[in-house]
Amino acid sequence: MDIGLLSTIFKFIIFLVSVYYWGMILYFFLSWIPNARESKFGEFLQKIYEPFLEPFRKIIPPIGMIDISSIAAIIVLLLFQKGLESIFDFILKSMM
Repeated sequence: MDIGLLSTIFKFIIFLVSVYYWGMILYFFLSWIPNARESKFGEFLQKIYEPFLEPFRKIIPPIGMIDISSIAAIIVLLLFQKGLESIFDFILKSMM
């Protein structure tokens, strides 16, 4: 496989993970706006992000009104992105 094509595919995957990350940040901020999560847009984001957040919420209970599981999910997503970048860099360097 051509290294340029592979690099483009890897960059696109990293871009998708980044878009997912920023969408999750937006979804978290919607919880601060009254009735925002009940809107059509909020429900759309809920369908995308709740399946990812559900395992974290099962493991980490909320502390008062603070949902720590959301912070853990963001950290895991960032670590996943950095891990992918490292793996992709390793693969590309080994092909050279």
